[in-house]
Amino acid sequence: MWAEGAMVGYPSEKRVALVTGSTSGIGQAIATQLNQDGFIVAFHSQSSVTAGQALAAAHPEAAYFQADLSDQNQARQLIAEVVDYYGRLDVLVNNAGITATIPHAAMRDATPQIWRDLYEVNVIAPWTLITEAETALRQAASSDCPSCIVNISSHAGIRPKGASIPYSASKAALTHMTKLLAVSLAPVIRVVAIAPGLVETPMSQHWTAARQLWEMRSPMGRGAQPEEIAQIASMLIASHYLTGEILISDGGLNLT
Repeated sequence: MWAEGAMVGYPSEKRVALVTGSTSGIGQAIATQLNQDGFIVAFHSQSSVTAGQALAAAHPEAAYFQADLSDQNQARQLIAEVVDYYGRLDVLVNNAGITATIPHAAMRDATPQIWRDLYEVNVIAPWTLITEAETALRQAASSDCPSCIVNISSHAGIRPKGASIPYSASKAALTHMTKLLAVSLAPVIRVVAIAPGLVETPMSQHWTAARQLWEMRSPMGRGAQPEEIAQIASMLIASHYLTGEILISDGGLNLT
Protein backbone atom coordinates (compact mmCIF):
# COMPACT_ATOMS: atom_id res chain seq x y z
CA MET A 1 0.00 0.00 0.00
CA TRP A 2 1.46 3.40 -0.93
CA ALA A 3 0.55 7.01 -0.41
CA GLU A 4 -2.30 8.43 -2.45
CA GLY A 5 -1.16 10.72 -5.23
CA ALA A 6 2.35 9.26 -5.46
CA MET A 7 3.80 8.20 -8.79
CA VAL A 8 3.47 4.46 -9.22
CA GLY A 9 6.06 2.07 -10.55
CA TYR A 10 8.86 4.24 -11.95
CA PRO A 11 12.61 3.52 -12.00
CA SER A 12 14.51 5.78 -9.64
CA GLU A 13 17.96 7.19 -10.32
CA LYS A 14 18.21 8.39 -6.75
CA ARG A 15 19.20 6.05 -3.93
CA VAL A 16 16.24 4.46 -2.15
CA ALA A 17 16.01 3.61 1.55
CA LEU A 18 13.35 1.45 3.21
CA VAL A 19 12.92 2.19 6.92
CA THR A 20 10.64 -0.26 8.73
CA GLY A 21 8.49 1.03 11.57
CA SER A 22 8.97 4.60 10.35
CA THR A 23 5.74 6.40 11.21
CA SER A 24 6.89 7.43 14.70
CA GLY A 25 9.85 7.47 17.07
CA ILE A 26 13.31 6.39 15.95
CA GLY A 27 12.11 5.10 12.60
CA GLN A 28 10.44 8.36 11.64
CA ALA A 29 13.51 10.34 12.68
CA ILE A 30 15.78 8.10 10.60
CA ALA A 31 13.48 8.32 7.58
CA THR A 32 13.36 12.11 7.85
CA GLN A 33 17.14 12.33 8.19
CA LEU A 34 17.74 10.09 5.17
CA ASN A 35 15.36 12.21 3.12
CA GLN A 36 17.46 15.25 4.09
CA ASP A 37 20.55 13.27 3.04
CA GLY A 38 19.13 12.92 -0.46
CA PHE A 39 17.51 9.49 -0.30
CA ILE A 40 14.05 8.64 -1.52
CA VAL A 41 12.38 7.05 1.50
CA ALA A 42 9.94 4.18 1.64
CA PHE A 43 7.95 4.55 4.86
CA HIS A 44 6.49 1.47 6.53
CA SER A 45 4.30 0.51 9.47
CA GLN A 46 2.08 -2.32 10.57
CA SER A 47 -1.10 -0.33 11.10
CA SER A 48 -0.70 3.47 11.18
CA VAL A 49 -1.81 3.94 7.58
CA THR A 50 -3.02 7.53 7.87
CA ALA A 51 0.21 8.68 9.49
CA GLY A 52 2.27 6.78 6.93
CA GLN A 53 0.42 8.30 3.98
CA ALA A 54 0.80 11.79 5.48
CA LEU A 55 4.54 11.31 5.94
CA ALA A 56 4.93 10.02 2.39
CA ALA A 57 3.01 13.00 1.04
CA ALA A 58 5.26 15.38 2.98
CA HIS A 59 8.52 13.99 1.55
CA PRO A 60 9.37 14.26 -2.16
CA GLU A 61 8.95 10.96 -4.06
CA ALA A 62 8.36 9.04 -0.83
CA ALA A 63 5.79 6.26 -0.56
CA TYR A 64 4.14 4.37 2.26
CA PHE A 65 3.93 0.57 2.47
CA GLN A 66 1.92 -1.40 5.01
CA ALA A 67 2.98 -4.84 6.25
CA ASP A 68 2.67 -6.90 9.42
CA LEU A 69 6.21 -8.16 9.98
CA SER A 70 5.04 -10.92 12.30
CA ASP A 71 3.81 -12.53 9.07
CA GLN A 72 6.86 -13.51 7.03
CA ASN A 73 4.82 -13.64 3.83
CA GLN A 74 3.99 -9.97 4.32
CA ALA A 75 7.66 -9.23 5.05
CA ARG A 76 8.64 -10.79 1.73
CA GLN A 77 5.90 -8.91 -0.06
CA LEU A 78 7.08 -5.63 1.47
CA ILE A 79 10.47 -5.94 -0.21
CA ALA A 80 8.88 -7.02 -3.49
CA GLU A 81 6.55 -4.01 -3.49
CA VAL A 82 9.29 -1.49 -2.69
CA VAL A 83 11.62 -2.86 -5.37
CA ASP A 84 8.80 -3.05 -7.89
CA TYR A 85 7.74 0.51 -7.08
CA TYR A 86 11.16 2.15 -7.30
CA GLY A 87 13.14 -0.33 -9.37
CA ARG A 88 15.95 -0.43 -6.80
CA LEU A 89 16.85 -0.58 -3.10
CA ASP A 90 20.10 0.83 -1.69
CA VAL A 91 19.54 0.93 2.08
CA LEU A 92 17.45 -1.22 4.41
CA VAL A 93 16.92 -0.02 7.98
CA ASN A 94 15.46 -2.74 10.18
CA ASN A 95 13.93 -0.53 12.85
CA ALA A 96 10.54 -2.18 13.49
CA GLY A 97 10.44 -4.21 16.67
CA ILE A 98 8.30 -5.17 19.63
CA THR A 99 8.97 -5.57 23.32
CA ALA A 100 7.49 -7.18 26.42
CA THR A 101 7.97 -5.88 29.95
CA ILE A 102 8.56 -8.78 32.36
CA PRO A 103 10.74 -8.74 35.51
CA HIS A 104 13.80 -10.86 34.83
CA ALA A 105 13.17 -13.01 37.90
CA ALA A 106 9.57 -13.76 36.86
CA MET A 107 10.65 -16.59 34.59
CA ARG A 108 7.27 -18.30 34.30
CA ASP A 109 5.76 -15.08 32.99
CA ALA A 110 8.15 -15.20 30.02
CA THR A 111 6.10 -17.85 28.25
CA PRO A 112 7.20 -19.72 25.13
CA GLN A 113 4.61 -17.75 23.15
CA ILE A 114 6.16 -14.44 24.24
CA TRP A 115 9.56 -15.75 23.12
CA ARG A 116 8.09 -16.76 19.77
CA ASP A 117 6.30 -13.43 19.26
CA LEU A 118 9.41 -11.38 20.00
CA TYR A 119 11.70 -13.51 17.86
CA GLU A 120 9.23 -13.45 14.96
CA VAL A 121 9.40 -9.65 14.70
CA ASN A 122 12.81 -8.79 16.18
CA VAL A 123 14.92 -11.57 14.62
CA ILE A 124 13.16 -13.57 11.93
CA ALA A 125 11.56 -10.59 10.18
CA PRO A 126 14.89 -8.74 9.74
CA TRP A 127 16.38 -11.99 8.41
CA THR A 128 13.52 -12.38 5.95
CA LEU A 129 13.74 -8.76 4.82
CA ILE A 130 17.51 -8.99 4.34
CA THR A 131 17.22 -12.28 2.47
CA GLU A 132 14.57 -10.89 0.13
CA ALA A 133 16.42 -7.59 -0.33
CA GLU A 134 19.85 -9.09 -1.03
CA THR A 135 19.50 -9.23 -4.81
CA ALA A 136 18.27 -5.64 -5.11
CA LEU A 137 20.93 -4.39 -2.69
CA ARG A 138 23.65 -6.11 -4.72
CA GLN A 139 22.34 -4.67 -7.96
CA ALA A 140 22.27 -1.14 -6.55
CA ALA A 141 25.79 -1.34 -5.11
CA SER A 142 29.00 -0.16 -6.71
CA SER A 143 32.66 -0.42 -5.72
CA ASP A 144 32.57 3.22 -4.65
CA CYS A 145 29.19 3.02 -2.88
CA PRO A 146 28.22 -0.29 -1.26
CA SER A 147 24.62 -0.85 -0.27
CA CYS A 148 23.92 -0.80 3.46
CA ILE A 149 21.78 -2.58 6.05
CA VAL A 150 21.27 -0.90 9.43
CA ASN A 151 19.77 -3.00 12.21
CA ILE A 152 18.33 -1.18 15.22
CA SER A 153 19.29 -3.35 18.16
CA SER A 154 19.46 -2.27 21.82
CA HIS A 155 21.97 -1.83 24.61
CA ALA A 156 19.89 -4.56 26.27
CA GLY A 157 21.23 -6.95 23.63
CA ILE A 158 24.77 -6.23 24.82
CA ARG A 159 24.41 -5.82 28.57
CA PRO A 160 22.30 -8.01 30.94
CA LYS A 161 19.55 -5.40 31.09
CA GLY A 162 16.28 -4.69 29.30
CA ALA A 163 12.51 -4.84 29.62
CA SER A 164 12.54 -8.64 29.70
CA ILE A 165 14.92 -11.52 29.10
CA PRO A 166 13.16 -12.60 25.87
CA TYR A 167 13.41 -9.05 24.51
CA SER A 168 17.07 -8.70 25.44
CA ALA A 169 17.88 -12.11 23.97
CA SER A 170 16.12 -11.21 20.72
CA LYS A 171 18.21 -8.04 20.41
CA ALA A 172 21.38 -9.99 21.22
CA ALA A 173 20.49 -12.33 18.36
CA LEU A 174 20.00 -9.36 16.01
CA THR A 175 23.36 -7.95 17.10
CA HIS A 176 25.20 -11.18 16.36
CA MET A 177 23.32 -11.60 13.09
CA THR A 178 24.69 -8.20 12.10
CA LYS A 179 28.27 -9.38 12.56
CA LEU A 180 27.70 -12.67 10.74
CA LEU A 181 26.05 -10.96 7.76
CA ALA A 182 28.73 -8.27 7.62
CA VAL A 183 31.21 -11.04 6.81
CA SER A 184 29.03 -13.00 4.39
CA LEU A 185 27.65 -10.03 2.42
CA ALA A 186 30.86 -7.99 2.11
CA PRO A 187 32.10 -6.06 0.25
CA VAL A 188 29.07 -5.00 -1.80
CA ILE A 189 26.65 -4.87 1.14
CA ARG A 190 27.68 -3.41 4.49
CA VAL A 191 25.80 -4.46 7.64
CA VAL A 192 25.92 -2.37 10.81
CA ALA A 193 23.80 -1.91 13.93
CA ILE A 194 22.90 0.76 16.44
CA ALA A 195 22.29 -0.25 20.05
CA PRO A 196 20.35 2.60 21.70
CA GLY A 197 19.58 2.86 25.36
CA LEU A 198 16.63 4.93 26.50
CA VAL A 199 15.20 7.02 23.66
CA GLU A 200 12.43 9.55 24.22
CA THR A 201 9.66 8.12 22.04
CA PRO A 202 5.93 7.47 22.47
CA MET A 203 6.80 3.88 23.43
CA SER A 204 9.03 4.98 26.32
CA GLN A 205 7.00 7.88 27.68
CA HIS A 206 5.83 5.89 30.72
CA TRP A 207 9.19 4.23 31.48
CA THR A 208 9.70 6.17 34.69
CA ALA A 209 12.26 3.82 36.23
CA ALA A 210 14.39 3.81 33.07
CA ARG A 211 14.31 7.60 32.87
CA GLN A 212 15.43 7.86 36.50
CA LEU A 213 18.23 5.39 35.82
CA TRP A 214 19.55 7.43 32.89
CA GLU A 215 19.29 10.69 34.82
CA MET A 216 21.19 9.27 37.79
CA ARG A 217 23.79 6.98 36.22
CA SER A 218 24.49 7.90 32.62
CA PRO A 219 27.28 10.45 32.10
CA MET A 220 25.02 12.44 29.77
CA GLY A 221 22.27 12.49 32.41
CA ARG A 222 19.37 11.80 30.04
CA GLY A 223 17.95 9.56 27.36
CA ALA A 224 18.48 10.22 23.67
CA GLN A 225 16.20 12.08 21.33
CA PRO A 226 15.16 10.12 18.21
CA GLU A 227 17.00 12.64 16.03
CA GLU A 228 20.26 11.76 17.80
CA ILE A 229 19.87 8.11 16.81
CA ALA A 230 19.00 9.23 13.28
CA GLN A 231 22.28 11.17 13.10
CA ILE A 232 24.15 7.97 13.89
CA ALA A 233 22.27 6.05 11.21
CA SER A 234 23.10 8.78 8.71
CA MET A 235 26.78 8.60 9.62
CA LEU A 236 26.93 4.81 9.37
CA ILE A 237 25.24 4.81 5.98
CA ALA A 238 27.58 7.52 4.68
CA SER A 239 30.73 5.77 5.96
CA HIS A 240 31.38 3.34 3.12
CA TYR A 241 34.23 1.51 4.90
CA LEU A 242 32.43 0.55 8.11
CA THR A 243 30.83 -2.87 8.42
CA GLY A 244 30.06 -5.23 11.28
CA GLU A 245 30.13 -2.40 13.81
CA ILE A 246 27.64 -2.22 16.70
CA LEU A 247 27.46 1.38 17.84
CA ILE A 248 26.18 1.75 21.39
CA SER A 249 24.28 4.99 21.94
CA ASP A 250 23.21 5.06 25.57
CA GLY A 251 24.68 8.32 26.82
CA GLY A 252 27.59 6.43 28.37
CA LEU A 253 25.47 4.32 30.70
CA ASN A 254 27.48 1.25 29.66
CA LEU A 255 30.51 2.85 31.32
CA THR A 256 28.97 2.91 34.79
